[in-house]
Amino acid sequence: MSNRQMTPDALMAKADTACSSARALLDLGDVDGAANRAYYAMFDAARAALLASGAPVVPDIGRTHSGLIGAFSNFLVKNGPVSKEVGRLLNRAHEIRLVADYKGDSVEPADAQEIVEQAETFVATMRAEFMPVESDDNDYGMTP
Repeated sequence: MSNRQMTPDALMAKADTACSSARALLDLGDVDGAANRAYYAMFDAARAALLASGAPVVPDIGRTHSGLIGAFSNFLVKNGPVSKEVGRLLNRAHEIRLVADYKGDSVEPADAQEIVEQAETFVATMRAEFMPVESDDNDYGMTP
């Protein structure tokens, strides 16, 4: 295992993969697995957003869940640019993931469906806000 720090782009790629896995697991009826992967999609997207934003956080901010969630709230939600509504999605996903991974009961199917949809929204929002799109067409804004 490498000790190198992940870049925002690599973290967003991980978030995309986790979102796809969450959707696939939900479709298979694995509500606990879907909730777990949905949370980690949001976790990695939040890490990417923090690093891409230039927030004064340590590179391994994802070492603890509470540390990442607190930093995300303090640096990106409290004074913007992330809305409080979107910020709450990460907290809710964390709560549901704890049920999925550590409680005796399974996540309710409706909660799993909701968290997977919210993860897709969260990841897309972090990408739109913090990951600039680079053009490869070299046409300098000119249309054909």
